[in-house]
Amino acid sequence: MVKTSKKQIKIDEKKVIDQLQKNCMENLDVFAQTCGFSRQKVWRIIKNLEKNRMVWGYTAIIDPESIQQKHYILLMKRNTQRINERTTNLLLSRQFEEVVSNLGITIQTSSYTHGEYDWIATFLAPNIIYAKKFSELVKTTYPEIFQKIDLLETLFDIKRQNIPNPNAKKIKEIL
Repeated sequence: MVKTSKKQIKIDEKKVIDQLQKNCMENLDVFAQTCGFSRQKVWRIIKNLEKNRMVWGYTAIIDPESIQQKHYILLMKRNTQRINERTTNLLLSRQFEEVVSNLGITIQTSSYTHGEYDWIATFLAPNIIYAKKFSELVKTTYPEIFQKIDLLETLFDIKRQNIPNPNAKKIKEIL
């Protein structure tokens, strides 16, 4: 038997997680019925998932156009130099987010990855001009870290955070 340091996900937890991902705002009674559990069991599982940080939080999925924003992806490739502690602390702090929020930028995700690119950030910006300003700000703030940065604009979300786009038929206009 292989021992693992991470807590194994239980079947009951997986059922509840699946329901949370589909609609975290759903009534607990509906969750319970869908999972085949009592309301109290669902509530207890959710509280344990939150306590154990298996669930980090909850969010609304917003159509960027409805708030006059566009969705972008920033792909960043690191150079071979080791990142110093000051830069690591800056990356982990909220300080950079506060600076870019003044540009009308909302960072949605920031992920350290394995592959051609080492870091990926997704964000909302009013338009491509502000997205490019954000890209340039990343380059100037972290000049010793990234050797290549590519900016992509999302044209259409078919699915986001496990939720299908309710306006999926719009994709026909783009294609």
